[in-house]
Amino acid sequence: MFSVASFLALLALPVTGSPVEVRNSPITLPMTSRLAFSNVSDLVRHDEALIAALTQYNAHGRRDSVPLTNFDWGYSVSVGIGNPTRIYNLIVDSASAITWVGANTQYVSSTGTNIGVPVRGTYQFGSFQGTLFEDSMSFGTDQLSINRIRFGVASTSQGFAFDGVLGIGPRGLTRGILNSPEATLPTVADYLVQRRAIDDPIVCIFFQPSGVGAPLIGDGEISFGGANRQRYTSNIQYTDITDIPPSSQYWGINQGITYGNRHIHILDYTAGIVNCGSTFLYIASDAFERYQAATGGTMNAATDLLQISLKQYFALRTLYFRIGQYSYRFIRNAQIWPRSLNYKIDGGDGDDDIFLVVKRLDLPTGSGLDFINGYVFLQRYYAVFDGGRRPRVGFARTPYTLVESN
Repeated sequence: MFSVASFLALLALPVTGSPVEVRNSPITLPMTSRLAFSNVSDLVRHDEALIAALTQYNAHGRRDSVPLTNFDWGYSVSVGIGNPTRIYNLIVDSASAITWVGANTQYVSSTGTNIGVPVRGTYQFGSFQGTLFEDSMSFGTDQLSINRIRFGVASTSQGFAFDGVLGIGPRGLTRGILNSPEATLPTVADYLVQRRAIDDPIVCIFFQPSGVGAPLIGDGEISFGGANRQRYTSNIQYTDITDIPPSSQYWGINQGITYGNRHIHILDYTAGIVNCGSTFLYIASDAFERYQAATGGTMNAATDLLQISLKQYFALRTLYFRIGQYSYRFIRNAQIWPRSLNYKIDGGDGDDDIFLVVKRLDLPTGSGLDFINGYVFLQRYYAVFDGGRRPRVGFARTPYTLVESN
């Protein structure tokens, strides 16, 4: 049996490998949307499963399993691994930190090394069990190859329409997935720093909103090591990670929300997370009631989304997010489900059927997870996840922050 002592000694080995010249620009990969959902109710159930996973912890601080069915949702990146290079389409997940392959495309490589350490992971959309391997990975359009990156190879998995997961959450989220309950595994960003491919363990996310340009559902990109200056139009404004659990274990921040120029109170200045794996914008149950009262929306039973009339839409006011020292506008158009995708909603066929993307989080203010800024928020703001010595999250405006695309 592989002992804990042997495993800890293995983690303590010096990190070496072929030197890689530090790049002046970040490593950027395109993200491709894959949202093969039959209706919006599928997305709602997906998010509800994530919320359950985020708030359920066992004695070791890990998420317990949440029963789920296969779900074809997410944004994926293509990563090359091994020799000969095999391409794996990995779902990008900011609520986990381990990277693994083998759910669909089998891992085959002549250069891989089986470390012999069991690994496992549980997600809102499935789970896997496998073994830790070490091999080379290729990134970006220039196929920059980095040697000796450790990742999981699944022996069993369920619920995945992708080949695996690229985990971009904080490194602490790997605690408990290995044999030792306290040991952590470097993330891909950590390995890129160790191999001198990038200077800092920074991951940046950009999404293009639905209905802008050609894509019906906007695509995006992920950058390692720094921000892509072509994607944002303002200074990046940072805030420290919150110290309130459970949000503090993720890309958690503190924020408050007001509505309209009169700044009607919606959400207290409190803790929550930024997560690219959630579709909607979730706020605590009492905050949601205030938002519903301010907008006049009525609950649509088929989708569990608030619905408003065209007249109410024109009366809809901007939401103001206070994050750290800065304020961020979430205009009325950002608050609605894309009308070009109304055919995904039962009974929502035309432009006059308007549904809001702000949803109830079935937890009261003060729970430690009082909001989730999901995909709909990240469509409007460039996000920077900085896992350095002082972990923080940054936001910047993009060309799409104020666009009327929905």
